Amino acid sequence: METTSGLREHGAANAYLRECGSRKVLEAIANKWTCLLVDALRDGPVRFGVLRRRVDGITQKSLTQTLRNMERDGMVVRTVYPTIPPRVEYELSALGHSVVTLMEGIKSWSERHVPEIMAARELYDRRAAEEPGPVRAG
Repeated sequence: METTSGLREHGAANAYLRECGSRKVLEAIANKWTCLLVDALRDGPVRFGVLRRRVDGITQKSLTQTLRNMERDGMVVRTVYPTIPPRVEYELSALGHSVVTLMEGIKSWSERHVPEIMAARELYDRRAAEEPGPVRAG
C-alpha cells in the first residue's frame, strides 16, 4: 500500500510505480538546467547574474524557476544579504553536493558522445525522409 509520500508501506521506493515519490525526484534531477546548475554551483556560492552568464542559453525565467525548484527540493540554499540593492547568492546544500558526481558524469558523457549521437540522428532523419518502397507479397 502506498503512503502520501509515494513510498510503499515498507519504505522502499520504486520509480516504476506511477505514484512513487522517487518519480518526482527523478523528474527534478533529470532536467538539463538542474544538471548544469548543479555543476555551476559545485565550487561555492554564486550570484544569479554569474549563473546566467555561466549557463549560456538559459532564460531568466528558466533560471529563476529551476533555482526555486532546487531550493524547494532542498538541493540549493538561497541567501539574501541586506544591501541596497539586495545581494542574493545560491549554493548547493549537502543534498545538492551529494548529486554533483552524478551530474558531472551525465554532463561528461553528453560532451564525449556528441559526434555519435549527431551521426545517429542524421542517419535516422535520412531514413525517415526516404519514401517507403513497395512491399511484394511472397
